[in-house]
Amino acid sequence: MSDKQNLLKDVVEHIDITAFDASQQIDAMAKMSFSSRELAKAAKLFKQILEDEQVSVILTIAGSTQAAGCMQLYADLVRYNLVDAIVATGAAIVDMDFFEALGFKHYQGDATIDDKFLRKNYIDRIYDTYINEEDLQICDQVIAEIAENLPAKPYSSREFIYHMGKYLASGKAKKPNSLVELCYQHQVPIFCPAFTDSSAGFGLVLHQVKNPKQHLTLDSIRDFKELTEIKIKAGETGLLMVGGGVPKNFVQDTVICAEIIGQEVPMHKYAIQITVADVRDGACSSSTLKEAASWGKVDTIYEQMVFAEATLAMPLIGSYAYHQANWQIRQRRNFSQLFK
Repeated sequence: MSDKQNLLKDVVEHIDITAFDASQQIDAMAKMSFSSRELAKAAKLFKQILEDEQVSVILTIAGSTQAAGCMQLYADLVRYNLVDAIVATGAAIVDMDFFEALGFKHYQGDATIDDKFLRKNYIDRIYDTYINEEDLQICDQVIAEIAENLPAKPYSSREFIYHMGKYLASGKAKKPNSLVELCYQHQVPIFCPAFTDSSAGFGLVLHQVKNPKQHLTLDSIRDFKELTEIKIKAGETGLLMVGGGVPKNFVQDTVICAEIIGQEVPMHKYAIQITVADVRDGACSSSTLKEAASWGKVDTIYEQMVFAEATLAMPLIGSYAYHQANWQIRQRRNFSQLFK
């Protein structure tokens, strides 16, 4: 085997929340303390959110948990009607989910390896996870191909990702049931407010270089407007936030945006955040949900911070929610239909 083949031999396998029932573990953790009890409170709060018929659920994803083995988990949240809209980083949607839908893989690696050696072999590293850069550049080119076949006009990230899902659903997906494809099929909108900070950016630059006088563009203001329209339509909302970053602040700001345009909406009624960020640095990613209340974004009656790494926490929360089976009687919101 070549060095590259040897490095890219252990494929990351994505956890299946339907294959095990975490209910007993969550119930036991609820009787503990520290992070265990916080996690159990979050799982039970998510169950309460799903039982509230008036509440729509918005999932936010920051960080690289999809590459690390949570890809099927997020897709199953859509498949089993546990979330109604998504705000994520471009990397989570394009470099990870769409990338694997095209048939590529993420690989288990070593966080202590010589990164110059990886660069020599054209391998990118996310902590202890490897990506074949050659495959990633094919993903870039597919994004450019999708852009080439759309009318040259401004698109929100939600609209462009919808066309990515349509592309996969047309028979181009080599791996079925990706998050992007399932969201297309179930009318669950995905927003990436920093969409070009990903493989999408490289692909869309390639598209513009090929078409300097007539090309599509992304309208981030329309992103904000469309997500705010979802908040207005939904009324009561619950947030499930993995990490922080732009997705966290973007979804919380919809309450203020609605107020600015003259629409009165309630603060996000429920909020759960899973993070390892340190609140002491004052950054938005680590700011507590109680802090968000001072801005009028999140109510503090039903909120839970969980200071834990998300690949540990989300499989338990997801499994608990799935096996409680509240999703079987939830009404799908089909928010993508608002924009047809």
